[in-house]
Amino acid sequence: MLRKLLAAVGLSFAASGAVAGTHYSPYSNEAINAIYNLLFCDNADGFKSKLGETPTRWQSILFSSPSDFAALEALASDASAEGRVRFLAYSRLREQGKIVQPKILLGVIIEVPFTGGLDTLAAFSEGGVRYINQSGKLVVIEGAESFLPMVKKLFSVSEPVVSQIGPWAKPRLAPPKQGNVRLTFLVSDGLYFGEGPMSMMQSEAMAGPIINNAAELLQAVVATGSK
Repeated sequence: MLRKLLAAVGLSFAASGAVAGTHYSPYSNEAINAIYNLLFCDNADGFKSKLGETPTRWQSILFSSPSDFAALEALASDASAEGRVRFLAYSRLREQGKIVQPKILLGVIIEVPFTGGLDTLAAFSEGGVRYINQSGKLVVIEGAESFLPMVKKLFSVSEPVVSQIGPWAKPRLAPPKQGNVRLTFLVSDGLYFGEGPMSMMQSEAMAGPIINNAAELLQAVVATGSK
């Protein structure tokens, strides 16, 4: 019954597998498109230090060759590190055949298309938030303690969904069509996602609380961004 319900709203089960780097351009500004694509962490090269820059400690760990598996495992399990960095560390471990603990939620991304463009809200395990308005305006929240309870609440209602589905084994899809909402989850064992009509997803027992809590977080982000 649960499997049928998940399938009805696009939260299908999928086998684990490697996800190729994918780039989409839903915004008119290519710099914003780059930020949008980096939210999903399916192209690690975008996180490398630029030519002439000194790599940060986490960049050195992620891209060292040969890999330092002990350092990668420590980075992946570091709750103070950015969720995307931890996801990349888990991905690097999996790519090299290491077994990782599954179902550790590190990021939640909600995409809602409108006639004016795509609204994208992303929240990560350390409390960071990114919001790209349909106009292409970007709001970045980092280190704001007032947002942490809202992010934790969003994660708490997302975890039941993550516990019931599995990683998407194919390249990331293009942004959702108008009328739909897509929920993407960065998880230690891969990228998970579910998609369906907004009207159906809002009333669904598991997806509904995610959408409602994301709306609450979005209101706070917009209020901050307008100051």
